Amino acid sequence: IVTPESAKSSSDDDEQQVELAEEMENEICRVWDMSMDEDVALFLQEFKAPDIFMGVLAKSRCPRLRVIDLLVKVGEVVDKLFDLDEKLMLEWIRNGTARLLDQPQEDSEEQPVFLIVPCVLEAAKQVRSENLEGLDVYMHILQLLTTVDDGVQAIGKCPGTGKDTWNLLFDLVCHEFCQAGDPPIILQEQKTVLASVLSVLSAISASGSEQEHLEREEGKCMALPLIDSLIRVLQNMEHCQKKAENSTDSDAEEPTNCGSTQDDFHMKILKDISCEFLSNVFQALTKETVAQGLKEGQLSKQKCSCAFQSLLPLYSPVVEDFIQVLHEVDKTLAEDLEESFPSVKAQT
Repeated sequence: IVTPESAKSSSDDDEQQVELAEEMENEICRVWDMSMDEDVALFLQEFKAPDIFMGVLAKSRCPRLRVIDLLVKVGEVVDKLFDLDEKLMLEWIRNGTARLLDQPQEDSEEQPVFLIVPCVLEAAKQVRSENLEGLDVYMHILQLLTTVDDGVQAIGKCPGTGKDTWNLLFDLVCHEFCQAGDPPIILQEQKTVLASVLSVLSAISASGSEQEHLEREEGKCMALPLIDSLIRVLQNMEHCQKKAENSTDSDAEEPTNCGSTQDDFHMKILKDISCEFLSNVFQALTKETVAQGLKEGQLSKQKCSCAFQSLLPLYSPVVEDFIQVLHEVDKTLAEDLEESFPSVKAQT
């Protein structure tokens, strides 16, 4: 089934890495493709397949088996099960949380606690650099967890979990996805994973459990990089939409690759989530933060206009509050924005 990567002998078998044979890899992939069927997934659940898979992962000495085949495929099964069975998801969340609260500290080593969120985070870190599809799956699992109160509590209240989740997702949004040098069309590839990541960040922010991360961490304001990234997402959406509209109106025979955001269900979801999260971040801005954003360029006139275009009219109160703060920092810019968006000016 497996072939050693090196012929060197080792006294410690646990440190010997093995390589997955191609034939076995293909067989595993076929089995897991079958597991995406709803009936098969429920059958696997009945026979406690997730527990078996976790045991295999824990004992395996084959990196590819863990990271590419089983880790991604296990994520797909868990994602499917959680999507189909909210009761099962709640049981997984509550069992780990209850054991954590009831377990005496001195017994922590003898009675390891299975917590779903740290497991999902670790899996996401393992597949992050090698498999965007796998990362997408684990981010969607996190998003499913935030659809129930117990899931939000599990992320925010368990020791260290909220901070670890926030840090990983913040890094993905601000330093990996949809960067300044990326072409706007990159959103088509990243739209589903970005939607999940932003949805979880928004849920954490709204719960207040990690609100301090929007304020200061190591002397830096965390809200401004998020605003910059969120506005860039919205700008790229606008670019894709305009390109699609221009392509439709022209006589060009070659179709555009961007597609229309109006007809793209996932892009619409991403836009809605981005706007909701952006409104939450805007509400956390102070006078000092706005001044810093103006100085560093995250809150330029062009970027504010793009944000307002997306936030209005649904988030009018948020925009109005921001304009009031902006008046104290840069009156000229505030008046220019009011002129461009009369509905805001009329209500200030």
